[in-house]
Amino acid sequence: MAEIFDLIKRKAYPYQQRERNVLYKRPEFKARIIELASGGGIAECRMADHVIFIGLEGQATVTIDGQAEEVSQGKCLVGGPGLFSMETESGARLLGIQIKTVKKD
Repeated sequence: MAEIFDLIKRKAYPYQQRERNVLYKRPEFKARIIELASGGGIAECRMADHVIFIGLEGQATVTIDGQAEEVSQGKCLVGGPGLFSMETESGARLLGIQIKTVKKD
């Protein structure tokens, strides 16, 4: 089964309600909208999984293990497990995809 999501029109909720921003969730991965207001950000958090951030609007600085990268409209950042944070001066909207680590038997 396939689903279509309008990533631009989809309402985004504040970080405290981030589970409401999940578009699609399966045991292997999760996709969510991330929207940051001007001057906003997400505090450091440890991610055990790989992540992909795709810029939809605006610009955000994503820092992974101390390395800062700019993500803007049409840009894609792929990162491995690590210490993540995010901030923006002018506001940003991104698609975040978390890819669960596959446990080997």
